[in-house]
Amino acid sequence: MKKFKKFYIEITNVCNLSCSFCPVTRRKGEFMNTVTFSKILEQIESYTEYIYFHVKGEPLLHPEIDKFLDLAWEKGFKVNITTNGTRINQVKDKIINKPALRQVNFSLHSFDGNDLNIDKEEYINNIISFTKEAISNTKALISLRLWNLDKDNEVNINRNRNRALLQIIEDEFNLEYIIEEKIIQGRGIKISDRVYVNQDHEFQWPDLKEEEDEGKGFCYGLRNQIAILVDGTVVPCCLDGEGVINLGNIKETDFSEIVEGERAKNILEGFSRRYAVEELCRKCGYRKKFSI
Repeated sequence: MKKFKKFYIEITNVCNLSCSFCPVTRRKGEFMNTVTFSKILEQIESYTEYIYFHVKGEPLLHPEIDKFLDLAWEKGFKVNITTNGTRINQVKDKIINKPALRQVNFSLHSFDGNDLNIDKEEYINNIISFTKEAISNTKALISLRLWNLDKDNEVNINRNRNRALLQIIEDEFNLEYIIEEKIIQGRGIKISDRVYVNQDHEFQWPDLKEEEDEGKGFCYGLRNQIAILVDGTVVPCCLDGEGVINLGNIKETDFSEIVEGERAKNILEGFSRRYAVEELCRKCGYRKKFSI
């Protein structure tokens, strides 16, 4: 049976920010209910051990995120959460001691993509406070992400903004080095027990309006990752934020049938030949990272 390393479940597509690097979804705003979530878990439990609360939306906005973590644990799943971090104080007590919580990824680049009502120091200190409590009292991993570098590596405004955040991190963790001098782009560095800082280029979400290329390349969509959107639509990867490559809906069709369906098989076979059969995939720059 196929196993997925990353299984994305979008528990909400509603977000409290409007980041420049993340297009606002054109889909209706929704919050997944526990009935749908439980049904998903029952159908995917033999396909993965790890689920990721991520695609579009801010998962910490979900009023029942604590129940979702409990349901995941009951079914034997470990949960990874990707968040902009703005609500970490409000929901800390709901998530920090949940045994299902494996990792929290903080997208720190979200701060400078918006006009927020808190200052940068307060924002990062709230996240650092959660991080220190998590590593002291739980087994969770923490990833502090700055995915906003320009692709030609020129000095730009984002690098200057990053320095302010990184300086606070360096001070709070008593680092004796400058993070940028140690970090490996795309991989990151370990700055403390189970705490990592990661820098990478800003990526562009694929869109049917973008220019299409010749389609050569490879992708791990449907090979080691897959996603289910908040309305139950199954898509090949976490970058299909609009459900363009609709493989089926888990509310109507069993997941095992969806993942073995003709469209899914065509995508897999295409990438085995190093070719993107879907139009959206031919308009996805992320695919080129794996081109052979």
